Amino acid sequence: MPCRSRLPDLPRRTPFPFAGRRFGAALVFGLCGLPALLTAAPAVSCSLSLVLAMDGSASVDAREHDLQLNGMADALEDPEVIGAIEAVGGIWVTSFEWSGRYKQLLQLDWQHLADAQSAERASATLRGAARGFTEFPTALGYALGYASVRMRKAPEPCARKVIDVAGDGINNEGFGPQSAYRAFDFTDITVNGLVVAGEDTAAIDYYRDSVIKGPGAFIEVADSYDDYARAMKRKLLREIFGSGYAALR
Repeated sequence: MPCRSRLPDLPRRTPFPFAGRRFGAALVFGLCGLPALLTAAPAVSCSLSLVLAMDGSASVDAREHDLQLNGMADALEDPEVIGAIEAVGGIWVTSFEWSGRYKQLLQLDWQHLADAQSAERASATLRGAARGFTEFPTALGYALGYASVRMRKAPEPCARKVIDVAGDGINNEGFGPQSAYRAFDFTDITVNGLVVAGEDTAAIDYYRDSVIKGPGAFIEVADSYDDYARAMKRKLLREIFGSGYAALR
């Protein structure tokens, strides 16, 4: 229906000096112009941009490193995860290994996953990624800073931005997560955690209290590195479907 420009009848006397026909004209102009403003707003076609940050610190031995890499690859190729990716119209994913302050190594550059074929290509890249570091400590704050920079390099704007940081311990080098959140741009970014707990549960409390951030943020716990693939699959499903699914336990 076309927008009517006829001004409504106004009383001759008004308690406010500006509430006359000029005020009515402004109101009509604003209402008539609203659809055009809404139409001009850019549409966001991407559902999710996801940064995967994998622990490569000295506490992770060669076998555990392989379990992480293959666990991520297995999770991305899982039929349920692929079904979730297809259901939301595709997602953007990138992955890196982290350990010491300046030790971050890109494993998977930004790739758009939309179906089984694209997920399999990303998984193959992950499986072929070489380990970058073996003897550096856990600089979690630096890893989060690097993840924030990676997120800002996503190929297109997405409705949700999620950083998925995995580890088996607390920060023990350089600034911590809270300093990273002050120093880097985490606007509209949710940070989730995947904790490899083992017998020590201190990392669970640390990730819950100091690492996760943003709306719907959560931690997923792997009982050991052998449990990594299962935990990563569940975590991906929660992240792909969003906060409503993430609230489930």
